[in-house]
Amino acid sequence: MSITALARAQVQALTPYQSARRIGGQGHIWLNANEAADSGDYSLDCARLNRYPECQPPMVITRYAAYAGVAPEQVLASRGGDEGIELLIRTFCEPGKDQILQCSPTYGMYAISAETNGVGIVDVPLNADRQPDFDAIIERLDEVKLVFLCSPNNPTGDLVDRAGLLRLLNAARNRALVVVDEAYIEFCPEHSQAELLNEYAELVIIRTLSKAFGLAGIRCGFTLANPEVIGLLLKVIAPYPIPEPVAQIAAQALSEEGLARMQARVDDINRLKAELVSKLAASSQVREVYAANGNYVLVRFIEGAKLFARMAAAGIILRDFSSKPGLSDCIRITIGRQAEMDAVLDVLQQEQ
Repeated sequence: MSITALARAQVQALTPYQSARRIGGQGHIWLNANEAADSGDYSLDCARLNRYPECQPPMVITRYAAYAGVAPEQVLASRGGDEGIELLIRTFCEPGKDQILQCSPTYGMYAISAETNGVGIVDVPLNADRQPDFDAIIERLDEVKLVFLCSPNNPTGDLVDRAGLLRLLNAARNRALVVVDEAYIEFCPEHSQAELLNEYAELVIIRTLSKAFGLAGIRCGFTLANPEVIGLLLKVIAPYPIPEPVAQIAAQALSEEGLARMQARVDDINRLKAELVSKLAASSQVREVYAANGNYVLVRFIEGAKLFARMAAAGIILRDFSSKPGLSDCIRITIGRQAEMDAVLDVLQQEQ
């Protein structure tokens, strides 16, 4: 028997999530992972590195709760938002029995986490308006334990319709959890669903410090939910999920000064994004510019493959989504520094 044969059947058949770093590439301008262009400076106190860290660092939890407008008992810190997704699946879904629901095209980790844990996937594609098909989702609620919605959606950038979400939440009472992934919500905070947490026990929200806070490298995310859900997740999470250096940096990022730095970064990104969208929309090489609510924009080009190759030849690494259903010729561009956006436009304006 081979080593591979010893692995679970689901793992043998699994295709790992193709993260930006796994895909790689050769270039000097990296605009393929929705990372911030900077992180800011942080200090580190090494005096406690000999001790195991708190499972849930009190200062991080308290500060994030204040920032998000929820109670501390409604917050769980984890190793990025991805661990929050995985914890929900491991906590609420029986392997080989239960299913989650997603609305493609969307963030790939919902399906990967389900497959890794032997959990089924019900896919209800976005409708023609790129909204979740709420009627179809409600019809299938009895088949699933978790419904994953991404708002702004990665990669399309669309926001979940509040009226449709409310219909779904009312239908989901005592039937399933509705998870709204708000990884990019800082770029459009007025569209957060966090205010609904106290009204709907079935609502769960995923957040992260990876995007607007510029801290993808420390892997720190948050799950916001009612205390009963948080208590169940705490039964499953690893004993020491937040390393001491991560907790220190996260607490600084969530201080008054850190929040001001984050807001300045968001304002700059949104300005650069608006300029890029305007110029893309005027380009004869562009067929469609998708909703631009995050720190990225998805663009359908006339000839996506050729444009992607031209950018790569110039050392600009973007994210190709043309293989995804309904996204032919689509490329996602992360909003970087001014010089990086200028480089993208320079290539776009060159002769084909």
